[in-house]
Amino acid sequence: MKRSVFWAIGWLAVGLVGGIGLMSWLGELQREKPLAAQELSSSFSPQAGATFLGPPSPARPEQIPNLADLPELADLTPEERVHVWVYELCNRSVVHITTKSIREGALLLFAVEIPAEGEGSGVVLDRKGHILTNCHVVEGAQQIQVTLFNGKSYAARLVGKDRVTDVAVLRIDAPPEELFPVMFGDSNRLRVGQRVYAIGNPFGFERTLTTGIISSLNRTLPSRSQARTIKNIIQIDAAINPGNSGGPLLDTRGRMIGMNTAIASRTGESAGVGFAIPVNTIARVVPQLIEHGRVRRPDVGILRVYQTDRGLLVAALAPGGPAEKAGIQGPQVIRQRRRQGPLVYEYTTVDRSAADLIVGVDGQKIKNADEFLSLIESKQPGEVVILNVLRQGRLIEVPVRLEVEE
Repeated sequence: MKRSVFWAIGWLAVGLVGGIGLMSWLGELQREKPLAAQELSSSFSPQAGATFLGPPSPARPEQIPNLADLPELADLTPEERVHVWVYELCNRSVVHITTKSIREGALLLFAVEIPAEGEGSGVVLDRKGHILTNCHVVEGAQQIQVTLFNGKSYAARLVGKDRVTDVAVLRIDAPPEELFPVMFGDSNRLRVGQRVYAIGNPFGFERTLTTGIISSLNRTLPSRSQARTIKNIIQIDAAINPGNSGGPLLDTRGRMIGMNTAIASRTGESAGVGFAIPVNTIARVVPQLIEHGRVRRPDVGILRVYQTDRGLLVAALAPGGPAEKAGIQGPQVIRQRRRQGPLVYEYTTVDRSAADLIVGVDGQKIKNADEFLSLIESKQPGEVVILNVLRQGRLIEVPVRLEVEE
């Protein structure tokens, strides 16, 4: 009897220690995200080159000093003057975002709710209170707080988000005179070696400025949406760390050319390889998020494909969808019966040889599903695309009218 009590107490102690360890481990998971391209949070379209929502300047001219007239800057080099000027011009546009959420965990045999906090950066889009940030900064948050340059904090609501591009828009009820919209540049005109500036809130240190250059262009990053990538990513060497997510990447004229979103790191801290979503991508996405709360992408009506060396084999079609209406063929389902003694068994087989093999869109060859979706999404709902299809060994063209993705 004593031995049984001893063992029961021992196992209870082990369980408590294990539960405490698990709680600690879950807390560590909330603080670190060991990704190959690590997110930086700790927890179609207006023309590029124009400020699409706010006024033509991110701050009133009378509130931006003429740096050449300031005696305290007389000893600075021309390069240092540019650094100071960009920061003075843009730092009021940067906000600090903090979030609170509840995550499920386990303690011994019981499910528990664990409070979690996160933080990131954002930029003011207009004087109506729209704030731009990354989707992963605010995803799953029950409470979102936005702190402006003057230290005032406002509760924010989520207007819309897009997991494919990792872009989200918030809104706060702040007086227009406290809001200094950022000015958009043109990411199509960027060059490797160009000087850039990043402003954000790494580790909670508000509106921190770092500088660097564009290390490379046209990188790709895994999207938060399955089997997708974000294209045309800007690679930079400016130091960015957890908390920089959603902050602006700026050129020497103080124009936003990208939004800092991830770093390549095994430790979660900057290793000199950072990534930013190009501003032209943001300019296409944001108006739809404000108007619809999501991006209304064109839908071709193909649910699933198999990737082969020759193209994409259609595996499943949306019933009544655009592709099915246009005559695209999927696998053929064959129903058969087999008699065994007095019993009759019914079963089905799938003949994939009857399915169409998609090899291109509008005459442009494709290699994988991501390329296919990118070509489709370059269109608008209602447009007609030509799918280049191999059917029974013959190359044919099938026109498909795109619909709005549900």
